[in-house]
Parts: sequence; C-alpha cells; structure tokens
Amino acid sequence: MRKYILTFIAACFYFSGLVKLARWRTQRRAKSGQYLIILNYHCASGGDLRQHMLYLRRHYRLLHLEAALEELYTLRKNEQFRRNKRTPLVLTFDDGYRDNYTHGFTSACELQIPITIFLIPGYIESGDYFWWGEHKRLIHFTQIQDITLSGRTYHLDHSDERMALSREIDNQLRFATSVSQREAFLETIRKKLAVPSSAVIEKEMAIPLTWTEIQEMEKSGWVSFGAHTQHHPILAYLIDPAELNNEVEKCRETLEGHLGHPIRTFAYPVGQMQHIGDNVLQSVKDAGYQWAVTTQYGFNTPQSDPFLLQRIEVDVTQHWLVMAAEAAGLWGWFSRMRWIPFIRKYFTNATT
Repeated sequence: MRKYILTFIAACFYFSGLVKLARWRTQRRAKSGQYLIILNYHCASGGDLRQHMLYLRRHYRLLHLEAALEELYTLRKNEQFRRNKRTPLVLTFDDGYRDNYTHGFTSACELQIPITIFLIPGYIESGDYFWWGEHKRLIHFTQIQDITLSGRTYHLDHSDERMALSREIDNQLRFATSVSQREAFLETIRKKLAVPSSAVIEKEMAIPLTWTEIQEMEKSGWVSFGAHTQHHPILAYLIDPAELNNEVEKCRETLEGHLGHPIRTFAYPVGQMQHIGDNVLQSVKDAGYQWAVTTQYGFNTPQSDPFLLQRIEVDVTQHWLVMAAEAAGLWGWFSRMRWIPFIRKYFTNATT
C-alpha cells in the first residue's frame, strides 16, 4: 500500500509540473557550477534501473563521481559544461553487489551512462554473503525449532519469534566492535541455527562482484570505483584505532593494486553522522582520500565539506516517478515543511 501511495503522490508532483519546476530551480544554480546531486543506489536488479537511467539521462548531465567533484570544487568549465548546462548528477552504487555487473553495467554500457561503485575488497576476495543480509538468510534456512541467544529463548515455529531473533542477530552484527568479533558471532550463530552449507540464495543481490567483473567494467570507461572499507564494519563502533585505520587504508591499497590507479573517493559504511565521528573523519583524511560521501540527505555545493558529501538515497524498486521527485529534492522539501502527519510519514520514509 505504501508503495502505491508514494507513486500516486509522485505522479501528482510530476504531472502538476512541480518536478519540472524543482529541476529548473536546481538548473539555475547549476549553471554557475554550484550544484551537484549524488544519488545513492545499492542493488541494480529487482526493479527498473533502465527506466531510471533513461529519465536521468534526459534531464540531467550525468558524470562519474570524480569528474563531477573536480568540476564542483574547481568550477572548471570544460567543453561538456559549455555545451550542456543541465544540473550535474552522479549515480553511485554502494557495496559492489554482483547485480551491479549483470544489470547496472549492462544498462550503463547500453545507454552510455557513467556510474560509480564503492567496493569492499574483503568480500570480493572471500565471495561471502554480505553480513547485513545474514540475519534473514540464516532464519530462512535454519533447521531447528528453538534457540537461546543472549539469555532469551526463541521458539522459531512462531513468526514473531523468528522476526525477533532476526533483529537480535542483526543488532549484534551491526554493533560489533571489531571485524573479528562480528565474524566469530556469525560463525557461532550459523552453527547454532544448523544452517546447511548447501543453503544458497540464488540472488545476484546477495553476493559480491569478482575482480574479473570489476576489471571488465573498469576497461569499459563507463564504470569508476571508490573505496567502502576492507570488510564493511560500521567504523564509529570499532574500538581499536589501528583497526579503524587499517579498514580505511588497506581498502584503498587493495583497490589500487588491482585497478592500477589512485582511488580518491570513499563511502562511509551506513554513512549517517552517528556512524562516522571525528576519529573516522580524520582516518579517511589521513589515508589520502580526496573526497568522501555519506548517506546524509542533501545536495552539494562548493561550500560542502569534501569529506561529508551528501547523497539522496534511491532504490531500483521505486517507480521512476518517485525517483524523479527524489532527484528534484521534492521529498526532502515537503518533509521539512512538516505537512499533515499522514503525508509527512510517507515523505520522510520515501526511500528504503
């Protein structure tokens, strides 16, 4: 129901001319090189990314992230800028899911649209399932009926108990104070739940890219890459400063070793301000990155902190009309206006 309501509201925005008006407003600012929109995707399958791209290509000037940031901070008016003064926009994909290759890369090449993917080398090398999806996978494939965890017994023949256990597993993974603690807990819970090794999720959104796929995308010229830590811990929760620095620095070194050129952009895992903090910010600066992106909602100007760049979170499962309203900034504007509670609820939670 929520999805249909969002699409209906977005259609009202679009066909009333509000989306066009919002695009015109940003374009006026972009003409002086003072505006940059960065969209934040994750998976590339399960929706209609191609339709998103077709809309964005028609109404925005699409760039690789590094090219867009160089233009934003130097106000360099290159030949493309003089020919095409539409608002610059970047499509970024976090984590490096395999469907970024099978769907994202395919669409990028077909439509000749640049995209930027933030990679996690530890997962590329191990091929493991991403930890943030494990709480659902393990509950789905468990072979037992009861389990005691953190002093509570869960009866898994009840759906509410399964959901409660899923949340507890996710919390323990999310708030781990080291990668080794997280991986040890994962190993323990997999054994307790008796999940068979044959329990495979046949979804490209569940597994990481390979180096072969990454290098093919790199050679195409349509895909650029940034760093997203070595193993994707939430950096603010790490208690060892040496591990924090290693997660940030080793990621860049590994990517540069495979790709053969400097990696200048970084994306904070999860990426809200409570997941960053001053020590994380300093670590990213010390590691030699030039820019870093958050998941904080907003647009970027030459006055934006280059290590706290804002993005707009979108998803391929959204109707392209919802994405169009997101890119134009309408959801955020109406949320700030604090309209009636019913509408505000849906605006504030417009993305996944």
